[in-house]
Amino acid sequence: MVWLQTELRLEPRRRGFHLITSEIEAAMKGMERLRVGLLHVFIQHTSASLSINENADPDVPRDLEMAFNQIAHEDFPYVHTMEGPDDMPAHVKASMIGSSVTVPIRDGGLCLGTWQGIYLCEHRDRGGPRRLVLTLQGE
Repeated sequence: MVWLQTELRLEPRRRGFHLITSEIEAAMKGMERLRVGLLHVFIQHTSASLSINENADPDVPRDLEMAFNQIAHEDFPYVHTMEGPDDMPAHVKASMIGSSVTVPIRDGGLCLGTWQGIYLCEHRDRGGPRRLVLTLQGE
């Protein structure tokens, strides 16, 4: 049984849904040695999230962003407003989507579906760099 863990620092991105599958694969050294396993990806922030979704049509990330902006409006009468009007809606979106994803590993690669990719969901206008903890287990 192998356990590996590393931290991945993502460069700042604008608000939206950003495909990061290739960055995760490049950062997770040792995955190619596994016959079977799991990769757990955790984001260490409360105003961004992680999601697995369609990676083929560029309309999907735009539509997801539009839908979540309708669900968590910036003009809602939030009490937590000290960090700007995009902060509390970012926390709401991050709570809804989640802070981690787990992907099966088979024969050294991610077992994502044909049209699936891992997304960084950046909910702030200027969220800054984001840190992910990648934990790999398998044999």
